Amino acid sequence: MGFRVGMGYDIHRLAAGRKLFLGGIEIPFDRGLLGHSDGDVLLHAICDAILGACGMPDIGENFPDTDPALKGISSSELLKKTCAIVKSRGGCRIVNIDAIVVCDEPKLTKYKQDIRRHLAEMLEISADSISMKAKTTESTATDVIVSYATALVELKD
Repeated sequence: MGFRVGMGYDIHRLAAGRKLFLGGIEIPFDRGLLGHSDGDVLLHAICDAILGACGMPDIGENFPDTDPALKGISSSELLKKTCAIVKSRGGCRIVNIDAIVVCDEPKLTKYKQDIRRHLAEMLEISADSISMKAKTTESTATDVIVSYATALVELKD
Protein backbone atom coordinates (compact mmCIF):
# COMPACT_ATOMS: atom_id res chain seq x y z
CA MET A 1 0.00 0.00 0.00
CA GLY A 2 1.05 3.57 -0.62
CA PHE A 3 -0.16 7.08 -0.01
CA ARG A 4 -1.01 9.84 -2.48
CA VAL A 5 -2.03 13.48 -2.14
CA GLY A 6 -4.48 15.32 -4.36
CA MET A 7 -5.32 18.99 -4.59
CA GLY A 8 -8.61 20.65 -5.49
CA TYR A 9 -9.69 24.20 -6.18
CA ASP A 10 -12.98 25.87 -7.05
CA ILE A 11 -14.42 29.37 -7.36
CA HIS A 12 -17.98 30.60 -7.94
CA ARG A 13 -19.59 34.02 -8.06
CA LEU A 14 -22.18 35.04 -5.50
CA ALA A 15 -25.63 35.91 -6.84
CA ALA A 16 -28.98 36.97 -5.43
CA GLY A 17 -31.83 34.49 -5.50
CA ARG A 18 -29.77 31.40 -4.67
CA LYS A 19 -29.20 29.54 -1.41
CA LEU A 20 -25.64 29.38 -0.10
CA PHE A 21 -24.23 25.90 0.53
CA LEU A 22 -20.72 25.27 1.88
CA GLY A 23 -19.58 21.81 2.85
CA GLY A 24 -23.11 20.56 2.28
CA ILE A 25 -24.52 22.89 4.94
CA GLU A 26 -26.95 25.68 4.09
CA ILE A 27 -25.51 28.96 5.37
CA PRO A 28 -27.97 31.83 5.94
CA PHE A 29 -26.92 34.64 3.59
CA ASP A 30 -28.49 37.07 1.14
CA ARG A 31 -26.76 35.46 -1.86
CA GLY A 32 -25.73 32.00 -3.03
CA LEU A 33 -23.19 30.59 -5.45
CA LEU A 34 -23.84 30.42 -9.17
CA GLY A 35 -23.33 27.05 -10.77
CA HIS A 36 -24.85 24.19 -12.71
CA SER A 37 -25.17 22.42 -9.34
CA ASP A 38 -25.76 24.21 -6.03
CA GLY A 39 -22.27 25.72 -6.51
CA ASP A 40 -20.77 24.42 -3.23
CA VAL A 41 -17.12 25.36 -3.84
CA LEU A 42 -15.88 23.48 -0.77
CA LEU A 43 -17.38 20.16 -1.86
CA HIS A 44 -16.22 20.70 -5.45
CA ALA A 45 -12.65 21.30 -4.28
CA ILE A 46 -12.79 18.21 -2.05
CA CYS A 47 -14.13 16.07 -4.93
CA ASP A 48 -11.24 17.19 -7.13
CA ALA A 49 -8.71 16.56 -4.35
CA ILE A 50 -9.99 13.01 -3.82
CA LEU A 51 -10.19 12.25 -7.54
CA GLY A 52 -6.70 13.67 -8.10
CA ALA A 53 -5.19 11.66 -5.26
CA CYS A 54 -6.68 8.50 -6.77
CA GLY A 55 -5.37 9.37 -10.26
CA MET A 56 -8.85 9.86 -11.71
CA PRO A 57 -10.32 12.56 -14.00
CA ASP A 58 -11.53 15.77 -12.36
CA ILE A 59 -15.05 16.69 -11.28
CA GLY A 60 -15.78 18.39 -14.63
CA GLU A 61 -15.10 15.19 -16.55
CA ASN A 62 -17.03 13.00 -14.14
CA PHE A 63 -19.97 15.40 -13.76
CA PRO A 64 -20.01 17.79 -16.77
CA ASP A 65 -22.07 20.96 -16.57
CA THR A 66 -23.45 20.03 -19.99
CA ASP A 67 -25.37 17.11 -18.45
CA PRO A 68 -28.97 18.25 -17.92
CA ALA A 69 -29.48 15.46 -15.37
CA LEU A 70 -27.02 17.25 -13.08
CA LYS A 71 -28.73 20.67 -13.29
CA GLY A 72 -29.34 21.89 -9.75
CA ILE A 73 -27.86 18.76 -8.14
CA SER A 74 -26.74 18.96 -4.54
CA SER A 75 -22.95 18.97 -4.28
CA SER A 76 -23.35 16.55 -1.36
CA GLU A 77 -24.69 14.12 -3.99
CA LEU A 78 -21.65 14.85 -6.18
CA LEU A 79 -19.35 14.01 -3.26
CA LYS A 80 -21.25 10.77 -2.61
CA LYS A 81 -20.97 9.91 -6.31
CA THR A 82 -17.25 10.74 -6.20
CA CYS A 83 -16.75 8.35 -3.28
CA ALA A 84 -18.71 5.66 -5.16
CA ILE A 85 -16.50 6.13 -8.26
CA VAL A 86 -13.37 5.79 -6.14
CA LYS A 87 -14.69 2.62 -4.47
CA SER A 88 -15.91 1.06 -7.73
CA ARG A 89 -12.51 1.41 -9.40
CA GLY A 90 -10.61 -0.51 -6.76
CA GLY A 91 -10.45 2.58 -4.73
CA CYS A 92 -8.57 4.52 -2.23
CA ARG A 93 -9.17 4.99 1.47
CA ILE A 94 -9.47 8.65 2.41
CA VAL A 95 -7.10 9.37 5.28
CA ASN A 96 -7.67 13.09 5.73
CA ILE A 97 -8.95 16.28 4.15
CA ASP A 98 -7.51 19.75 4.66
CA ALA A 99 -9.56 22.61 3.21
CA ILE A 100 -9.70 26.39 3.08
CA VAL A 101 -12.71 28.54 2.19
CA VAL A 102 -11.89 32.12 1.21
CA CYS A 103 -14.63 34.74 1.48
CA ASP A 104 -15.26 38.05 3.19
CA GLU A 105 -18.90 37.31 3.88
CA PRO A 106 -20.54 35.46 5.43
CA LYS A 107 -18.38 34.78 8.46
CA LEU A 108 -18.01 31.00 8.73
CA THR A 109 -16.53 30.41 12.19
CA LYS A 110 -19.81 29.27 13.76
CA TYR A 111 -20.46 26.79 10.92
CA LYS A 112 -17.08 25.05 10.74
CA GLN A 113 -17.86 22.26 13.22
CA ASP A 114 -21.18 21.44 11.51
CA ILE A 115 -19.39 21.36 8.16
CA ARG A 116 -16.68 19.05 9.54
CA ARG A 117 -19.31 16.68 11.01
CA HIS A 118 -21.24 16.62 7.73
CA LEU A 119 -18.07 15.94 5.73
CA ALA A 120 -17.03 13.18 8.12
CA GLU A 121 -20.40 11.48 7.69
CA MET A 122 -20.30 11.70 3.90
CA LEU A 123 -16.65 10.58 3.64
CA GLU A 124 -16.99 7.91 6.34
CA ILE A 125 -13.98 9.20 8.26
CA SER A 126 -13.53 10.81 11.65
CA ALA A 127 -14.23 14.54 11.98
CA ASP A 128 -10.75 14.70 13.54
CA SER A 129 -9.41 13.77 10.08
CA ILE A 130 -10.91 16.89 8.53
CA SER A 131 -9.50 20.38 8.85
CA MET A 132 -11.47 23.35 7.56
CA LYS A 133 -10.21 26.90 7.71
CA ALA A 134 -12.00 30.12 6.80
CA LYS A 135 -9.98 33.05 5.45
CA THR A 136 -10.86 36.46 4.07
CA THR A 137 -9.65 38.42 1.06
CA GLU A 138 -9.35 41.61 3.13
CA SER A 139 -12.23 43.03 1.05
CA THR A 140 -10.47 42.53 -2.29
CA ALA A 141 -12.96 40.01 -3.70
CA THR A 142 -16.44 40.36 -2.26
CA ASP A 143 -18.39 38.80 -5.13
CA VAL A 144 -16.85 35.29 -5.09
CA ILE A 145 -16.11 32.42 -2.76
CA VAL A 146 -13.02 30.29 -3.34
CA SER A 147 -12.03 26.95 -1.86
CA TYR A 148 -8.84 24.90 -1.83
CA ALA A 149 -8.59 21.32 -0.57
CA THR A 150 -6.06 18.56 -0.25
CA ALA A 151 -6.82 14.90 0.29
CA LEU A 152 -4.48 12.22 1.56
CA VAL A 153 -5.50 8.76 0.44
CA GLU A 154 -4.14 5.30 1.05
CA LEU A 155 -4.04 3.19 -2.10
CA LYS A 156 -5.46 -0.31 -1.88
CA ASP A 157 -3.49 -3.20 -3.35
